[in-house]
Amino acid sequence: MKKIEGNSEFLLVPLDRIGAIIGKRGLTRREIELKTQTMLKVDSTEGEVEIFQKGSALLFFKATRVVKAIARGFAPEKAFRLINEEVFFELIDLKDILGKNESNMKAKKGRVIGAKGKAREEIESESGANISVYGKTIGIIGTENEIFEAKKAVNMLLGGASHTAVYTSIKKDFENENFEL
Repeated sequence: MKKIEGNSEFLLVPLDRIGAIIGKRGLTRREIELKTQTMLKVDSTEGEVEIFQKGSALLFFKATRVVKAIARGFAPEKAFRLINEEVFFELIDLKDILGKNESNMKAKKGRVIGAKGKAREEIESESGANISVYGKTIGIIGTENEIFEAKKAVNMLLGGASHTAVYTSIKKDFENENFEL
């Protein structure tokens, strides 16, 4: 492979997410490269993805966000929302909130997901954000307002609030257009 001039960034990606970054027959990788004017070099045995800048610095930054989002459990089509300048990616590290107790972390992640994914779906539906619960993190993709509402709901669930109280809170905020940050 010929040497690429310009910026590059190495990202460590969980091995079970490398396939999602590459996609069937390399389609996802090519789509990332095309939409962001970058080149991705993927080492599927080590879990390393190197992103090379070919276009603007802004597109290079967007490519790193897309790859990071896919690495944290998002489907590529949801991660591609990050190419829009109005859409952001926030990652909640559960260790920072819950400590290192694995059983507590598993229980709290289960509350955010809900039975058969209902809680996560409800939060996504009401807030407009996308949520991924993966490993020891919860990722949120959305506009500033969408992230605000989704993060509020996630924090309520992590704090022990009932699912009904969380859903009511989100619906009330959207009805009142209460997006004060």
